[in-house]
Amino acid sequence: MANRSIVETDVILVGAGIMSATLGMLLKQLNPAIRIEIVERLDSAATESSDAWNNAGTGHSAFCELNYTPEKADGSIDISKAIKIAESFEVSKQFWAYLVANNIIDLPHSFIKPIPHMSFVWGNKNVNYLRKRYDALQTCHLFEGMQYSEDHNVIGQWTPLVMEGRKEDEPVAATKMDLGTDVNFGTLTRNLFARLGSMENVNTHYKHDVTGLKKKNGKWNVKVVNAENHNHYTITAPFVFIGAGGGSLPLLLKSRIPESKGFGGFPVSGQWLRCTNPEVIKQHAAKVYGAAAVGSPPMSVPHLDTRWIKGKQELLFGPYAGFTTKFLKSGSWLDLIKSIKFSNIKAMLFAGARNLPLTKYLIDQVRLTPDARLDALREYYPNARKEDWELAVAGYRVQVIKKDEEEGGVLEFGTEVVSAADGSIAALLGASPGASTAVSIMIDLINRCFKNEVNSAEWQKKLKEMIPSYGKSLGKDAALAQEIRDYTSEVLHLHQFA
Repeated sequence: MANRSIVETDVILVGAGIMSATLGMLLKQLNPAIRIEIVERLDSAATESSDAWNNAGTGHSAFCELNYTPEKADGSIDISKAIKIAESFEVSKQFWAYLVANNIIDLPHSFIKPIPHMSFVWGNKNVNYLRKRYDALQTCHLFEGMQYSEDHNVIGQWTPLVMEGRKEDEPVAATKMDLGTDVNFGTLTRNLFARLGSMENVNTHYKHDVTGLKKKNGKWNVKVVNAENHNHYTITAPFVFIGAGGGSLPLLLKSRIPESKGFGGFPVSGQWLRCTNPEVIKQHAAKVYGAAAVGSPPMSVPHLDTRWIKGKQELLFGPYAGFTTKFLKSGSWLDLIKSIKFSNIKAMLFAGARNLPLTKYLIDQVRLTPDARLDALREYYPNARKEDWELAVAGYRVQVIKKDEEEGGVLEFGTEVVSAADGSIAALLGASPGASTAVSIMIDLINRCFKNEVNSAEWQKKLKEMIPSYGKSLGKDAALAQEIRDYTSEVLHLHQFA
């Protein structure tokens, strides 16, 4: 950063993750002259939640994630959230296709690849649930092409590792959606920031930490310290976005906007089992999701997961959740304590009291032995050998706690944008499905925080150019959905399974 005490700009992005990268790129496409300052406390982009080893890596389309299709009290399956997520991921693919088609970011094979998405369950109760889920999803064209089977041989052809060594009389069921994808959000984020950094009036400051923020005379004054030389600066702008993953909540609370009152956070850590045997890795080519344990957070939904990281095919199983008081892998053990304020303590206490089983579950996960982790893996891969797997640390997530008039406080497992009434500041809180729906989330934020500009003919035209389905429902228009999928599959080289 230049040796000045005050830097003036139009937009400040805090955190160099997928959310800031997406918002920054959207804004530069909508207004090429806009000035953007990006502040990141670490030494590179996508080091925390957006890194390939730290998140689910699944292009979340609700094809295989069972927690997005809950069973209601009457036994029916609610697919409304699945439809919303499937629509949102199609929006993300449209924006990425626009960037690729216009040579703004690198070729798609560096960050997105086709890979089948599967759900797999065993036991009569879970089989009945998956059958009902499949039937319910078939009522929506966004899930057209999904296959269902309870046949051991068929499932074995889809995913050999899952069926080898399994008892022949065990009731099992699986769904398979060939339109699924693997997305390396770390690579995508770094591609976006590399391109942003080459644009006029965009400056990225790594190893800089935000120490405070305060609104004065219609603008936000954001205090920043350079971790290398300890120089202090102030960046001033009419708009601030806080997209710092687990670090967003503490900064939101520092803003003291009325809308931040009552918000708290519950941190959850994670670990993976990473396969080290190339012969095993090449036998599996799917993302196989199962059912979450009772009381577990959505981020702990078990999956046997094929990924491509740094150009190499990998195989992971997990994640195993854990209890922590850190909000980031590089954070402080005091993060949770420091986040407790007078304005949110009631919500946090009530939410904590109502979620004691979750706390017990997380502590039990921390105490898992290597043999217990292997037993969990063998439920999905019966012939797994301990010597073929190693334990690796995954990312941290901060689940949202918010005040509730009836219950005092509730624990939310999705993502939430908290913004000031005047639209001058916004923060993204929460986790899943997060990165996969980043484009939809940031477009909603632009509509909320840039109301005058977004209603202009120029911005509306550009939004429709970047997102051909903008303003329309892909969940209601089957012909449009197919047209969009054909287009994005071609540009993103996903036509193998389109």
